[in-house]
Amino acid sequence: MKRDYNRSKGIIRRTGAGVLMMAFMLGSLSGCGVKTKATSAGEKNEKFDFSLYGNEKEEQSKEDETATNSPTDSESTFSESSDEIVDKTAEIEKIINNYFYFEKDDEKREESYFDGIMRGLDDPYSVYYTKEEYEQMMEDDKGVFEGIGATLTKNREKGTVYVVKPLKGSPAEKAGLLPGDVIVQVDDLELTTDMELDYVVDHIRGKEGSKVKMKIYREGEEDFLDFTMTRAKIENTSVEYEMLENNVGYIQVEEFIENTDELFKNAVDDLQSQGAKSLVIDMRGNPGGLVTTVAKMADYMIDDDALAEGAEEKGILISTKNKDDVVMDKIVCSDGHSVDLPMVVLVDGNSASSSEIFTGCMKDYGIATIVGTTTYGKGIVQSIMKLKDGSAIKITIAKYFLPGGEDIHKKGVEPDVEVELDDELKKKATYEHDEDNQLQEALKVLEK
Repeated sequence: MKRDYNRSKGIIRRTGAGVLMMAFMLGSLSGCGVKTKATSAGEKNEKFDFSLYGNEKEEQSKEDETATNSPTDSESTFSESSDEIVDKTAEIEKIINNYFYFEKDDEKREESYFDGIMRGLDDPYSVYYTKEEYEQMMEDDKGVFEGIGATLTKNREKGTVYVVKPLKGSPAEKAGLLPGDVIVQVDDLELTTDMELDYVVDHIRGKEGSKVKMKIYREGEEDFLDFTMTRAKIENTSVEYEMLENNVGYIQVEEFIENTDELFKNAVDDLQSQGAKSLVIDMRGNPGGLVTTVAKMADYMIDDDALAEGAEEKGILISTKNKDDVVMDKIVCSDGHSVDLPMVVLVDGNSASSSEIFTGCMKDYGIATIVGTTTYGKGIVQSIMKLKDGSAIKITIAKYFLPGGEDIHKKGVEPDVEVELDDELKKKATYEHDEDNQLQEALKVLEK
């Protein structure tokens, strides 16, 4: 059987998420949670739709909820006064109008202004979305998107954007993109290390049938590689599973979108009905996704009355605290279901955000052995706040903590059994299960 690194995912835009990872189908790594009404800084009488864990479908919002634990109002901390900012802006505009040589795109300039406000926060997870980008992001969470079909991430130290894996049957796979390929140029856009991942992805995505050109650096190649791909509409299933030898159930989770929890539960149930005596849950390369989705998945595996090591409360899955160290929310087990089988969770350095929550929960409750390498380390929460004109911002509002109270931001979840993927496999899009040394180590753990 093949371990397929071409399956869908990605990307990107929920708490989770994280990682700065992004599959072209998702707009963020933030998570989806219960919506409340949050007060905007500086506007005490105006409320914004606000989801603690990211973008949630608008029809699910609870319009009668109050702004408990919502962000507090604060005064502007700009070094210049408002009048000085207005004057400076007018001065720049005058210079542009009088001297700028090329034709101006006023709409693009306006959007760039709002984008610049968010960039000024110096937080790669806080970004501005146009109305069109926001609408696309909402569609992405349903698992259908238009693009080349690949998971991307950004190297936190080098600032480069590279391919984690192409989707099976996607334009990216057909063109020959491989894990580890570094994106140098998209059409006429030459990438720089300060570009945000969202910005790069926006240039790669596009309408079905349109073409995109990419220049790639691949280790071992003397020259850059050029690819031309025709964008396509791709549906992401997010979960695949099979029965391995010795009645070991294998479940691969690509990301956490709206229906991933139901697909995951069905996989667990079906494998048990087939006689599975143990489970391997593969979270490698999973950039995260909706927090409420991963919480339902962890809840399905963990007993409601269990107490995690270091926890003060039974069944706790995740807690979040804001910048004032005030607890904003807690998610606890409540479905009355658990799974009593030997389990292994497979992870790597591209397992981020929501996948780290799942992994951390399974580790803290002692119901799974973690095999692989230390995860990415994204332990912060983004919220998507829709603005009056239909645009939106995603902004970091909290840090999350695992059941035992651990903060994993920029640290990740360490495996119980550390094993690197063999170097020759890191450049392959697909490989056989019997070649997969990390999976083979997981199977050895289950035999003990």
